[in-house]
Amino acid sequence: MQIDLPEKRYYGIGEVAKAFDVNTSLIRFWEKEFDVLKPKKNAKGNRKFTPQDINNLKLIYHLVKERGFTLEGAKIHLKEERHKTLSNFDLIQKLEKVKAELIKIKDNL
Repeated sequence: MQIDLPEKRYYGIGEVAKAFDVNTSLIRFWEKEFDVLKPKKNAKGNRKFTPQDINNLKLIYHLVKERGFTLEGAKIHLKEERHKTLSNFDLIQKLEKVKAELIKIKDNL
């Protein structure tokens, strides 16, 4: 899964939801369910997600939407095997980038 977000310190919930192609309500729900998501809130209560929050959301999205984990299963997996999951997830992301580049090169030929 490729997330197209510009390099910024903080992202609004709308742009995060659009990047993940989900509703903002799902992002808010995941924030309540997963302890690793801790977006900052401004005086109005608007959520501001950091790049670390985006990485955590990518991992949660991968576990729940792509691998089919239940929410409880994803929570347990994150707590017990976080280091292993992160290294595998980073490898998958790098391979997906390489694949996208190769497809792009093939299309240009």
